[in-house]
Amino acid sequence: MSERGGGVREVKSAARTVELLEALAARGDRPARLRELAEELGVPRSSMYALLQTLIDRGWVRTDTTGSLYGIGIHALLAGTSYLDTDPRVRAARPYLDEASEALGETVHLARLDGPDVVYLATRESHAYLRTISRVGRRLPAHASALGKSLLAERRDDELPLPAGPLEPLTERTLTDRTALVADLARTRARGYAIEREEGVAGIAGFGFALRYAPYDSPATDAISASVPVVRLSAEHERRIVAVMTEARTKIEAAAPGAPGAGTPEWR
Repeated sequence: MSERGGGVREVKSAARTVELLEALAARGDRPARLRELAEELGVPRSSMYALLQTLIDRGWVRTDTTGSLYGIGIHALLAGTSYLDTDPRVRAARPYLDEASEALGETVHLARLDGPDVVYLATRESHAYLRTISRVGRRLPAHASALGKSLLAERRDDELPLPAGPLEPLTERTLTDRTALVADLARTRARGYAIEREEGVAGIAGFGFALRYAPYDSPATDAISASVPVVRLSAEHERRIVAVMTEARTKIEAAAPGAPGAGTPEWR
């Protein structure tokens, strides 16, 4: 076991289990082989095989009929669903996401910052254009989305939770230069919301608004956004998006649980 924050010793077997589940989840629809997982996590194949079999028996990992391919199991979905169902801020935001999406006819999102990424917690899809994959539970680099940039702008430039080295490009318009990103975040702070134009998805622009629930809850960790195809993003529609999403932000901040108390846990 190794020392962790607060002097608590890390349980190696538990850490390895979590690392395995995260590795499988990160692969999406690409199943993994035993050799690949053992090499990625630096674990002997025999130990990895035993761990995989234990997790298969408990529903956290699944395997194909040959027993040679591995993927994330259904119990991971059950745990993720429980997280969303029990989060009071997600619950408070849902009706206002519905309201904003209906008013704009566009897709709106709620996401949370997790390290250098944003994780999507709720999405209300536009009826005007269809996506084949729901974003709920998926993650995107914070620097490549309006959601993420709105939250990065809540932090000092020397405290940005960004990975070392070059920033990952998702499109040819993604800001991968740190100086350019810092300048964009300065504009976001002055403007009060973030804008990205085809930086995360080609053909799509986004407008992100950090949720500042209360003074004690700083810097912000949650944000909402509206996504719109650039082909119909007129100046008038952009003004409408900003007005509707600003109103949605105000309503969500007012409806979300305040300072922890009265039996409400203070999650970290």
